[in-house]
Amino acid sequence: MNPNSMPVLVAGGGIGGLAAALALVRQGFTVQVLEQASEIGEIGAGVQLSPNAFHAFDALGVGEKARSRAVYTDYAVMHDALDEYQVGRIETGEAFRQRFGNPYAVVHRVDVHTALMEGAAETDRVEFVTSTRIEKVEQDEAAGTVTATDQNGKRWTGQALIGADGGKSVVRAQYVNDQPRVTGHVVYRAVVDEADFPADLKWNASSIWVGPNCHLVHYPLRGGAQYNVVVTFHSRQPEQWGVTEGSQEEVESYFQGICPKARQLIRLPKSWKRWATADRDPIAQWNFGRVTLLGDAAHPTTQYMAQGACMAVEDGVTLGEALRVSGNDWAEALALYQRSRVARTARIVLSGREMGRLFHVSGVERLVRNSLWKGRSQERYYDAIEWLYGWNVNNCLQPA
Repeated sequence: MNPNSMPVLVAGGGIGGLAAALALVRQGFTVQVLEQASEIGEIGAGVQLSPNAFHAFDALGVGEKARSRAVYTDYAVMHDALDEYQVGRIETGEAFRQRFGNPYAVVHRVDVHTALMEGAAETDRVEFVTSTRIEKVEQDEAAGTVTATDQNGKRWTGQALIGADGGKSVVRAQYVNDQPRVTGHVVYRAVVDEADFPADLKWNASSIWVGPNCHLVHYPLRGGAQYNVVVTFHSRQPEQWGVTEGSQEEVESYFQGICPKARQLIRLPKSWKRWATADRDPIAQWNFGRVTLLGDAAHPTTQYMAQGACMAVEDGVTLGEALRVSGNDWAEALALYQRSRVARTARIVLSGREMGRLFHVSGVERLVRNSLWKGRSQERYYDAIEWLYGWNVNNCLQPA
């Protein structure tokens, strides 16, 4: 069989995998998405979408689907969790949109996934295969094919494979085999109905309260009908990367010293999911023959830059653009894709580490942090984030 008539295999049906599938379809490919879960879906709570994400959604043809489900914030704000001091505030209204060409929004993770799923379904060129966990990848260089073997021994063959199988990627494990860096930071996430949310915190904003070895985040979802609540702390015990059920008692024990206004947040959820977080050191090589990595498989990061989902959809768009300009030559396209993404995503990983440290400082360092942005104009804020929010499909490829 001519390999060019074969589908492209995408391991993983999350946000990154679907973004890749949509980008590939736009370049004329058919796609098989191999997902280990029993159904294609998304878990978690809210995600923040900055202008770069909306530029990516537009490039994938699902911009309006994503916009229709989002809540558009008026500002992003950081407060000191000990004394309510406003550390910094970035306006995200009309001037922000004019500067970056798209809004800042918050949305339920499921709604982002749904927008991508609807876009994929409309193409009629994406096949979803569930309950399929890739365990081994083989390549036939002479034939120009890649074959993935699943947990049942079934073999799936295509002209290339995109490893979008998450932070614990099996594809990355086969080709890189590096170890995760467990942070010791534990994240609790929950969604709270509007009726149960404190009136004095119902801000149309992405809000963070930063404190010693901890912080809290809240923002509206689904038109303000719900609120996303996230709390993070440095664990007293050794942690293993993963998700478990949480307890109110544990959360309470880590937030004894914070102000009453912020403390309201930790008493709201009726149930919690507990994430022990990890990232990995950035790597320079994502490509292995006709296999490449994408999303969390390529650059797993902590949550502190609020860019995990944004980077995954950027990856998908960049992969598609690299194929377009190379005439769908896989070797040339994958080299261009890697060159265009490694430094940017590594900057997110490393910036996330530093931002997590800055959020959680105490003593004199806390005083320094609280003074960093004092008196800063909105234009200066916008200048500082231009590198991140100014990304779009027209500037996504890096020349050799």
